[in-house]
Amino acid sequence: MSPDDRNPARRPALDLAAPLDVRAAPDGRAAEGAGTQAAPGPGAGPGPGAAPGSGRATDPAEAADDAPEPPLVVDLDGTLTRVDTLHESAIGLLAFGLPDFVAVARAAPGGKAAVKAAIADRVQLDVACLPWREEVLALIRAARAAGREVHLVTAADQRIADAVAAHLGLFDSAHGSRPGLNLGGDRKAEFLEARFGRGGYDYAGDHLRDLPVWAGARRAFAVGAAPKVARLAAAQAAGAGAPAPVILDPPARGRARARAYLRALRPHQWLKNLLVFLPLLATHREAGPEILAAVTTFAAFSLVASAVYCINDLLDLDADRAHPRKRNRPFASGMVPAMHGLAMAGGLFAAGFALAATVNAMTVGVLSVYFGATLLYSLALKRELVIDICLLAGLYTLRVIAGSMAVDLPPSPWMLALSTFLFLSLAAMKRQTELVDLAAAGKSETSGRAYRAEDLNVVTMMAIAAGYTAVLVLALYIYSPAVQRLYESPLILWGAPPVLLYWISRMVMIAHRGGMDDDPVLFAVKDGVSLACGAGILVLGVLATVL
Repeated sequence: MSPDDRNPARRPALDLAAPLDVRAAPDGRAAEGAGTQAAPGPGAGPGPGAAPGSGRATDPAEAADDAPEPPLVVDLDGTLTRVDTLHESAIGLLAFGLPDFVAVARAAPGGKAAVKAAIADRVQLDVACLPWREEVLALIRAARAAGREVHLVTAADQRIADAVAAHLGLFDSAHGSRPGLNLGGDRKAEFLEARFGRGGYDYAGDHLRDLPVWAGARRAFAVGAAPKVARLAAAQAAGAGAPAPVILDPPARGRARARAYLRALRPHQWLKNLLVFLPLLATHREAGPEILAAVTTFAAFSLVASAVYCINDLLDLDADRAHPRKRNRPFASGMVPAMHGLAMAGGLFAAGFALAATVNAMTVGVLSVYFGATLLYSLALKRELVIDICLLAGLYTLRVIAGSMAVDLPPSPWMLALSTFLFLSLAAMKRQTELVDLAAAGKSETSGRAYRAEDLNVVTMMAIAAGYTAVLVLALYIYSPAVQRLYESPLILWGAPPVLLYWISRMVMIAHRGGMDDDPVLFAVKDGVSLACGAGILVLGVLATVL
């Protein structure tokens, strides 16, 4: 290896002392043949053989001892950030129309880099909210503090590399893919060796495709690498007589990893699907086959609901990462890869509909309406004023209808009216909670929603009005002839409306004071007073039946 290969300060191939290169093509892409290049890093200096400003030659051995440390090169996807920006950008296309998909498909003959550019033309990632790996940031800051150059070299589109470099302000240059050059794997290895020489850089990566890059590096950093990748990197280093890779931020394994995937399914949300048992309970039917049908319907709705939650979370990544609590969700935090989420959604969807098909055709039909409505909500309607609240209430009511269909019962008009107004109140409380958080944070508009901070009073009134209407419907139902036939002592049921009135009023007050989580249903499940109210109404129903 020549001295020029070992000492990056001697090579003119990558001029880090050049002015900031912001050349751009007319379409906004970085100019062909150059990534973003910053002003000289701390390691830049005069050529060998002369001390700066001294005019005298220096001893070659002394010059070798004083040679700067080689630069640190850092990958982006899976390394600096826990996520894959290409995958997340591609999923973001789901919110666009068919013409955008066609345009991206037409770019495919140009290779992977052309597809990345076509996607980047349409989807703008909010890099400020990406989940960064703190250990890698610490590594970068330590390198800069030691006077080393740090470069971002990634297979992501050049515009994403530029945005990340501009946001973090930690890199001397940023290089990404552009049409004609997909800067990953062997191409990245060639790119780095041409500029720094073999063994003339340290490299932090995470994937199998980084093996050839690690092979040409002085030192390898395996960040969040799977066990197989870490083993191959270690074997490669041992075979070349190089130091073993430094392992940073190893991935979660075993129970910790399983918990992340389980959290992505949001199993706590399955409690909402208990509504499918309401028609069975309200009509006092206890036949074995009907109970089995209701249980199967519950399982089918739970699986399909989890599929929709996966899709919704993938489409809401930017908004979730900007939220103080939702940013810790598995997809938003990078604990579960986005592409795994798509695969999970597909499997859950298929399993849910397979179960529903064992009940009856009507259950499949209601489940199809539920899935279509939730998908429409995730793609568009959650950003529409008031429509989102009405649709959320309708999704609750669909569960009640599915319970009726599963046991071959016509939906009760009283039950439909009660559930519609009650769940309209809860849906409004959900938005009320978000607006209270928004006002507390000093912001004026919600991210990904159509509401503003000044809408809080109106949304609160919607929650109160719908909730009190539900109480009125319950009172009218108790007075109806149907109740007189079903219950031995229907007068006992008159204790239920005051309990429901108290519960709704208290929930609205807690939401108004900022004491509620994002979902009032889940808050109620963990709230002792809410559980006591529910148990009280249930006891009244039992007493009215047996006394």
